[in-house]
Amino acid sequence: MKKGLLNLITDVPGVKIGHVTLYENMNDKDSICTGVTAILPHSKNSFLHKVPAASFVLNGFGKTVGLIQLEELGLMESPIMLTNTFSVGAVLEGTLSYMLEQNPTIGDSTSSLNLVVGECNDSYLNSMRLLAVRPQHAIEALQAATSGSFEQGAVGAGKGMICYGVKGGIGSSSRIAQHEDLAFHVGVLTLSNFGRAQECRISNWDQDEVDKPDGSVIIVVATDAPVDARQLKRLAKRAAIGLGRTGTHIHNGSGDIVIAFSNANTVAHESNTPYETHPVLRDDHPLMNELFQAVIEATEEAIYQSIRHAETTTGRLGRVIEKGIFQ
Repeated sequence: MKKGLLNLITDVPGVKIGHVTLYENMNDKDSICTGVTAILPHSKNSFLHKVPAASFVLNGFGKTVGLIQLEELGLMESPIMLTNTFSVGAVLEGTLSYMLEQNPTIGDSTSSLNLVVGECNDSYLNSMRLLAVRPQHAIEALQAATSGSFEQGAVGAGKGMICYGVKGGIGSSSRIAQHEDLAFHVGVLTLSNFGRAQECRISNWDQDEVDKPDGSVIIVVATDAPVDARQLKRLAKRAAIGLGRTGTHIHNGSGDIVIAFSNANTVAHESNTPYETHPVLRDDHPLMNELFQAVIEATEEAIYQSIRHAETTTGRLGRVIEKGIFQ
């Protein structure tokens, strides 16, 4: 399918991405090799202008925050934050501080706040027990978020991640779903940290197997197509097909989680009307199949992009994960 102008999730108008990368080889044993990535659904206040959203858990060996309420209400009212497994709490606290600063009524004269944080285990390269990610780093990632081009590979939450035995991390891609005079963007961002070297269907590297945890992947799907939460879950499920195309068979200890949202229609936190009236694409419209294909293609490529852009990285205990080279 046709790619977006940048071939990034930010081809979906309004979506912003921010990174904070922490990298320091401290001594012969310990290295800080981690970070935070923020995905903002649009340029408005996320709490005051909520977006339809859904999630799909392909394999639930993960420690995400916020998916229960997201599934119950079909709405997302915060940025999506990504980090390492032991830093979910710190990133949650930092994101909460950021959102409270933006919204003085939260927890006072209005409701509480549902934050969304996803993680992958980067402990092969990163000394996770040091808890290097602090709340301020989440705030900095949010403040750094911008539309347009952004760095991929061993950056932000992807700094210490490994994919198919070589360096992984942050990857992104986009497609344009089009039928006659209708056209919408689909963008995907992946935090890739999964798979064994021999599983990758297009690899030509001969890497020794890394004795590490099974790993995980967080897949974020964004679109400006007018779809509701139920339809977004259908899109999220298609991301699993794009993931499978790359070769993984989803290991026992792998957390494989998809979060999908649309910023075509926003839902105001407060309203004087008892009804929400938004245009929603019919399920049987030909464009729905185009959206499915767009998610599949963008997911597959985003994973490859996470490898393509990552650089050889040295981490704790002197461990080295090489860059994967596609011929």
